Amino acid sequence: MTDEATATLWWDTPSQSIRYIDQTLLPGEFTIVACTSVNRLATAIRRLEIRGAPALGVAGAYGVALAAATSTKTNHTAFMEEVSAAAGILRSTRPTAINLAWGIDRVLGKISPLTDARSAREYALQEAQTIAREDTDCCHAIGKHGSTLLPDTCTVLTHCNAGALACSSWGTALGVIRSAVREGKNIKVISCETRPLLQGARLTAWELARDGIDVTTITDSMAAHFMRAGAIDAVIVGADRITSDAVFNKIGTYMHAVCARHHNIPFYVAAPLSTFDCVKTERDVIIEERGREEVTTMGNRVYVPDGAHVRNPAFDATPMDLVTAIVTEHGIVRPPLDIRSLLSHTSTI
Repeated sequence: MTDEATATLWWDTPSQSIRYIDQTLLPGEFTIVACTSVNRLATAIRRLEIRGAPALGVAGAYGVALAAATSTKTNHTAFMEEVSAAAGILRSTRPTAINLAWGIDRVLGKISPLTDARSAREYALQEAQTIAREDTDCCHAIGKHGSTLLPDTCTVLTHCNAGALACSSWGTALGVIRSAVREGKNIKVISCETRPLLQGARLTAWELARDGIDVTTITDSMAAHFMRAGAIDAVIVGADRITSDAVFNKIGTYMHAVCARHHNIPFYVAAPLSTFDCVKTERDVIIEERGREEVTTMGNRVYVPDGAHVRNPAFDATPMDLVTAIVTEHGIVRPPLDIRSLLSHTSTI
């Protein structure tokens, strides 16, 4: 369980490209892609080859660095116009997750005040690499804080994938589990399959099995049954955006939170502070609606007739009153949340 073993995406200096694991091919095929253009990166993000809130933040940062590295403009104004246009392409790919725009804006903010394109290229890459390193450190800190919430022996249910594949390495929700296992705790994991794209079955189960952590995959509709049977001690999920009144995460999270509350099971969220949104509330957030084919088709077989309508929201919102605690890199916080104060006084958490 080293960081090298769990790395998801990184900058390759010799080829001046972004390297990443194509998550759409797992678990059957492990492929590392070399991405050399912003348009290819945008496609990778839309297709979920790269996914997960923290990973999108890192990808957004590297995307700006890639745009800077491939720009041929020597005039700084023209250079920034080209890089900003590329940033706009990336920003439009996933509207719900806040980290993507956060990573993009942080690198743009670093290079905008500069006066020459050459320096901007250097500083863009430096800032993107800093963001990637910070993400890894952040995940380890989340893991350390979150592991204190888990008993020495317990079974944890998780939904979707909030592991190394959703970050630069280690993971948020799975980082908590990895850290607890590293400390010697006896942790078993129930991984919900997470329809329609099966991130829990394909990605979370793959990560944990590779690490030798006890993992059992169930269908999403089985979770309440196992909670009622006393087979689950805690629920831990990640987040794509956290407002003062709700946690936005993969569709199905809200269902688990309701069931956990009914069965008196703690419901934890693990997320970096970059996922917190101090401006918007639940009603302001656009929930991404994805394509029909994700629901109707599996492999080459169609499971829904052409005459039937399909809805496919990628995320749902879990009201904050269903959340037991949120684990951040600075510590554990409990609702109700004053996010603006939280972000400005992180050292007091």
